[in-house]
Amino acid sequence: MFSTKLAAALTLLFAAASAVSAHPNAARPQITSPKAGDVWTVGSTQTISWDASALQGDQTRAPIFLGFVEDGSLNEHLDVDHPLATNVSTAAGSVTVTIPDVVARDNYIVALFGSGNISPKFTIHN
Repeated sequence: MFSTKLAAALTLLFAAASAVSAHPNAARPQITSPKAGDVWTVGSTQTISWDASALQGDQTRAPIFLGFVEDGSLNEHLDVDHPLATNVSTAAGSVTVTIPDVVARDNYIVALFGSGNISPKFTIHN
């Protein structure tokens, strides 16, 4: 009984996920800034941007997170407790943020939550 319900639930979940990912109007805006190799300084003001051309008229609002990716890992280590920005219009194409006091690294990324896209790796230093 339990395995039958579990199988049915998993089948329903898989079907729903497939329908969402196959939606013809689903957009995945490419992050255009920061670029690979960019260097940002803690406390500086920076613009995070993405290609919003496919999102015109979209009323979706999303947070933007800072994270990092270590070589050989798929974990994005997103700092979901301290978003860089919240309630950002995805159709806007950019947002200006102040870089928080973080540990210096050369493998930071930003993620436009809900888009499935992350930026290339970049550096933040003090």
